[in-house]
Amino acid sequence: MNWAAFGIDAAICLGVVWLLLTGTWAVALRVGRHAIVDVVWGSGFVVVALVSVLLARAHDVGDGGRQVLVVVLTALWGLRLAAHIARRNSGKGEDPRYADIAARATGSVAAHMYRRVYLTQAAALWFVSLPVQVAVHQNGVLWSGASAVLTSVGVAVWAVGLFFEAVGDRQLARFTADPANRGRVMDRGLWRYTRHPNYFGDACVWWGLFLVSAWSWTGLVFVLSPVLMTWTLAKGTGAPLTEERMKSSRQGFAEYVARTSGFVPLPPKRQRDHSVTPAAGQGSR
Repeated sequence: MNWAAFGIDAAICLGVVWLLLTGTWAVALRVGRHAIVDVVWGSGFVVVALVSVLLARAHDVGDGGRQVLVVVLTALWGLRLAAHIARRNSGKGEDPRYADIAARATGSVAAHMYRRVYLTQAAALWFVSLPVQVAVHQNGVLWSGASAVLTSVGVAVWAVGLFFEAVGDRQLARFTADPANRGRVMDRGLWRYTRHPNYFGDACVWWGLFLVSAWSWTGLVFVLSPVLMTWTLAKGTGAPLTEERMKSSRQGFAEYVARTSGFVPLPPKRQRDHSVTPAAGQGSR
């Protein structure tokens, strides 16, 4: 891999991400709703993938097959996520997470939100996307030797992740659309095996994309990118914040937690109390 070209292009991508999130902040201030940043999150990765490929082609580096594959995988995941969140948030007010962050501002709320939300997400988006940026700059032939093996495994892991995320989101949307389920916990379908199939799927998608670049040490060195994404979803601002809100708003949530895996899908634990527990639901991702 041409490290000089990669370094220049990665710096440009960082600037693009900063402009994208700064523009989103400006729009959010105008419409009075910071939840729109969640829609930009998924689509932002698509922007990075496309810009990275264009820059790599301008430097005449990278394998065309790998570039197409990485862009397609990133776009399928990112655009689906953006569309799902846009549909889910349509007609709703501000996300409680962002309302809480704004309430903790000690000075300018706009500046506080810019630092705490938009700059943080810009840095995270760029860092997590590094395996994609690296992959489009790698010169090795895609379907050859170690690259063929790791690419096959990576696509398989990515597919598992997209399945869990898309199916989990769909199951939850159908559950919450039924007024009879208001205040209940979603413990059906994939939600029977993990309290967060969408977050687990998200993590798998990015481990899969990392594996596509991991056939060479040039990709392996960026292993902290999927690690950060996984930690954020499982221990950071993903599952913990969602469950904190659900404790007081979902009937039978404690019992659901006791029998259901917190992240990795596993068979439900058997309980001594065999009484029927109200069916369960999930908060915002």
